[in-house]
Amino acid sequence: MPEHFPLIVPGAKPEGDPIEVHAPYDRSLIATVDNAGRDAVEQALATAYGLYRDRDAWLAPAERIEILRRAADIMRSRREGLALEAAREGGKPLGDSLVEADRAIDGMNLCVEFLRTQHGTEVPMNLNAASKGHLAFTTHEPIGVVVAYSAFNHPLNLIVHQVGPAIAAGCPTIVKPAKATPGSCWRFVRILQEAGLPEPWCQTLLCSNDLSVEMIADERTAFLSFIGSAKVGWMLRSKLAPGARCALEHGGIAPVVVAADADLDDALPRLMKAGFYHAGQVCVSVQRVFAERGVARELAERMAEQAQNLTVADPTEKGTDVGPLIRTGEVDRVDQWLKEAVDAGAEKLCGGEPIFPSPSGRGAGDEGDGVPTCYAPTILFNPPDDSKVMKHEVFGPVVSVCPVDSIDEAIARANDTPFSFQASVFTRNLDTALRASRRLDASAVMVNQHTAFRVDWMPFAGLKHSGYGTGGIPFTMEDMQVEKMTVIRSDELV
Repeated sequence: MPEHFPLIVPGAKPEGDPIEVHAPYDRSLIATVDNAGRDAVEQALATAYGLYRDRDAWLAPAERIEILRRAADIMRSRREGLALEAAREGGKPLGDSLVEADRAIDGMNLCVEFLRTQHGTEVPMNLNAASKGHLAFTTHEPIGVVVAYSAFNHPLNLIVHQVGPAIAAGCPTIVKPAKATPGSCWRFVRILQEAGLPEPWCQTLLCSNDLSVEMIADERTAFLSFIGSAKVGWMLRSKLAPGARCALEHGGIAPVVVAADADLDDALPRLMKAGFYHAGQVCVSVQRVFAERGVARELAERMAEQAQNLTVADPTEKGTDVGPLIRTGEVDRVDQWLKEAVDAGAEKLCGGEPIFPSPSGRGAGDEGDGVPTCYAPTILFNPPDDSKVMKHEVFGPVVSVCPVDSIDEAIARANDTPFSFQASVFTRNLDTALRASRRLDASAVMVNQHTAFRVDWMPFAGLKHSGYGTGGIPFTMEDMQVEKMTVIRSDELV
């Protein structure tokens, strides 16, 4: 029987038919979710805002710390189950989903660490006649109601990155996960409640796009945390009420520069991992590799050889390297983009084919098994710069390798895009590494590491079309707070 996830909005009732959740690999029905109508959205906002306005009801830092710690302990005890269900609903292979679960647990502990060490500052006074006899210092308060809209590709860890800091900061929170992957969010919120968080402090719902816009445009919403497409993110930002803050995390088309002196044996497994991790459905996946001409062909052929040996199968099966795309329509889109690139002159070294699910879950099936849900890991050589695979985020298992005549040419071509997120350079020369780091349009440049490298306490920020604000648990928590100054006048301070 499919699992059912009810509204987590005290006093609210669902409207309309439940939303169905299908496993992306074999399209089987795995869950249903209550649909929230306008009344439920209003109830969620009223509840959250009422908590924020009642300062006597705020959770003390010590309470928040204990809730977060207990939640991390519960998550650790259920690690395998959380990972399996995340793999089932999101399509990320089980091995990678286990790593995601570990990151999520560590993220909860990061919230505790930052909450324990965050502090205000003293503002200097008694420096002139105006400030004589005064003492000033700052403290931190929650900004207000946080509304979080999440994405499918890391269904557990992204929720932790949005909700964990909000709870740590003391903000009442309303979270709407991706419709494709709501289960991980529901399980996490229930774990928070099991750990002692009162239900009204973190409400969870799915609703229509129109109601989603209304919810973040409401003056009771103080902060929007959004992970998803640039088109939707910038639209939502334009709807925020005056004074509301936001953090937007969109996609990128991550560039890699490979110098002629690079250690290809070292670079190859890193490029393969970041190019085909979660079938390329990661905002900082390796997508465009600009390699100096002396090594470009060798690199591309070696990547193609390894790509053909990756196992494309059911993500819940051990040994699967690449799982499905989140929707069957994405398979069609990626295939169309590939065909357009090849027709325009790109050389396909491997892949470039939709893959049907196997009834056994192991390996590829055939056309008798329904619609294709996976895509073969693909290496393209030298596609035109104006092709979709070079100009837009593929969000699929496709890596393009392009020969260049110099590092400066690689940098110029890498920067020829309105997107800017993380980039990388492979070289044994420090000057080359620093030149690339200073000139690449990116919020972070990795040296001899892939573009998808991340630890959850470092800043993580999309620039230009790729996002707004800075992610990373400590930075998100700071954004969700107000630094308030208190100034005291006293004759004792003279």
